[in-house]
Amino acid sequence: MKVAYVAGPYRGQGANGIVQNILNARAVAVELWQMGYAVVTPHLNTALMDGAAPDSVWLAGDLEIMRRCDLVVLLPGWAYSEGAVAEYLEAQRRGIPVYPWPMQRETLALEVQP
Repeated sequence: MKVAYVAGPYRGQGANGIVQNILNARAVAVELWQMGYAVVTPHLNTALMDGAAPDSVWLAGDLEIMRRCDLVVLLPGWAYSEGAVAEYLEAQRRGIPVYPWPMQRETLALEVQP
């Protein structure tokens, strides 16, 4: 089973923006699970832990987790997220395939392997 990593904006306009970004990531993760991927969603892993550790701790941990995944799925707005840009660049550096969502939804559905 391939492991997909969901990368996209976490921070938003206040608490409501953060919650909306978490829900957006969750919706994509559910769809990927339904396709047959095992999915890592950092938005859910550290949801609402803001301030419990420096932002650099979350980003370093997320990058380490992402390095162990088979592919990265980029959520809309990823290019405006410091963390998602770092994840994209690291995936490119390591040769991890990257799929923009929703443009590559059909490709992902075809490429999943049991």
